[in-house]
Amino acid sequence: MTAEARGDWQGWRAATEAALYGPDGFYRRPEGPAGHFRTSVHASALFAGAVARLLCRVDEALGHPAELGFVDMAAGRGELAAGVLAALPAEVASRARGYAVEIAARPEDLDHRIEWLAEPPKGITGLLFANEWLDNVPLEIAETDPEGVPRRVLVRRDGRERLGKPVSGAEADWLARWWPLPAEEGLRAEIGLPRDEEWASAVASVERGLAVAVDYAHTVDARPPFGTLTGFREGRGTAPVPDGSCDITAHVALDACALPGGRVLTQRDALRSLGITGARPPLALASTQPAAYVRALASAGEAAELTAPGGLGDFGWLLQPVGLADAPFEALLVDALLVDVPDHEEQ
Repeated sequence: MTAEARGDWQGWRAATEAALYGPDGFYRRPEGPAGHFRTSVHASALFAGAVARLLCRVDEALGHPAELGFVDMAAGRGELAAGVLAALPAEVASRARGYAVEIAARPEDLDHRIEWLAEPPKGITGLLFANEWLDNVPLEIAETDPEGVPRRVLVRRDGRERLGKPVSGAEADWLARWWPLPAEEGLRAEIGLPRDEEWASAVASVERGLAVAVDYAHTVDARPPFGTLTGFREGRGTAPVPDGSCDITAHVALDACALPGGRVLTQRDALRSLGITGARPPLALASTQPAAYVRALASAGEAAELTAPGGLGDFGWLLQPVGLADAPFEALLVDALLVDVPDHEEQ
């Protein structure tokens, strides 16, 4: 019998792994993520259209390869992969090959052009896109004890916590570099080292092209003092109890994940550079073409949700080019929008 099954104390990384991805884990449920929370993919088809335009820009930067790959990481039920393929121009679609990476079973009605995989394919040329994947990569939680020493937080299946051993080794090095904890009792940090490693592995699967991670994010100069670990169930926030009944998520230190050459910007800026502005249609259209006005107004509302301050618009986009040294970033997104991140090689 495993420690999780017995209800023993264990680190948050192991507890989350079992709760989300174990045999009866949250992400193996038939309703999928859309049954519990709303991502940009579920908010509007405009999002898939924008990603399709980004894929077209990657295609141009790559010189229009004979086969253009699109990898949808943590694909849910394949909604984004299907939407992107459907939104591509015919000439690009004829060369595109879609991959959905997900632990759950393949949906029966998924577009036959999409290959369903448990791991990203190796050596693709194209775009790897990870929308709200890294926030569900399990990690350890650290908390400062009364002496100001960061210790691992241990948890039981019912969500009760206690402090374990001091953080040491590579985890301590990561904290010192990316999330230094002041010596104040009760302050918490989420040790993002597993996410850095998972992202590096995903990027390594791309031979030439671009890898993009989109997620709730924060940077080293503004880490939340008590962390961000939380749960979601049926569209509502809840306590992060690792019993398989809810999603368990924590915001991502995208600046730590970034490899050399990577850049971070907000979803608001990224989507605006891809043609999503949220601008209302001219009122005159209401009298001349009322049906078109209603459609344009609905589209503007969806675009506003995707780019909203305090909401989806504040998500971070980490862009990681691979083998595109000769392709300027402005071929992918407007260069003026891109912000340098700290040098990851210092870790």
